[in-house]
Amino acid sequence: MGSHADGDGCTAPDEHLMRAGHALGGDVGCIADARHHAAAFLDRAVVEHHLPLSARAKDLTQLVVSELVTNARKYAPGPVLMELRITAHAVDVVVWDSDPTVPAPRASDPGRIGQHGLEIVKAVTEGLTIEQQPVGKRVTARIALRDPLAATPPPAA
Repeated sequence: MGSHADGDGCTAPDEHLMRAGHALGGDVGCIADARHHAAAFLDRAVVEHHLPLSARAKDLTQLVVSELVTNARKYAPGPVLMELRITAHAVDVVVWDSDPTVPAPRASDPGRIGQHGLEIVKAVTEGLTIEQQPVGKRVTARIALRDPLAATPPPAA
């Protein structure tokens, strides 16, 4: 849960300052539970570590959690495990489920209804990795804590 310092007393930029794991049941309410866990985790990280969390990052984290847990619940039998990890610059959402099938983004199709979750997650994250495990798979999405759009200066007049 805590962090350790390197030789100069500073925390490494990619070192996890906090981690939290959650076992989620397969019921409909687990998606909302996962979003609530994520919001509470981020609130705690801001208070305990004074991290620069933008409102956009908090919203995107809850969106990514919702999409990944929904996919796990929809396509894999059994429980879903979610781990949240935070560094000084990003939050990682890690979701494990029992289905070893690695999902692939689908080709763009304006007529397709639904099944856009992976496309959405890829579009709003800094990185997305999907790894097969001895049992099932682990999906990790990284979301920047700062809003990159807010850091862009307005165009000169």
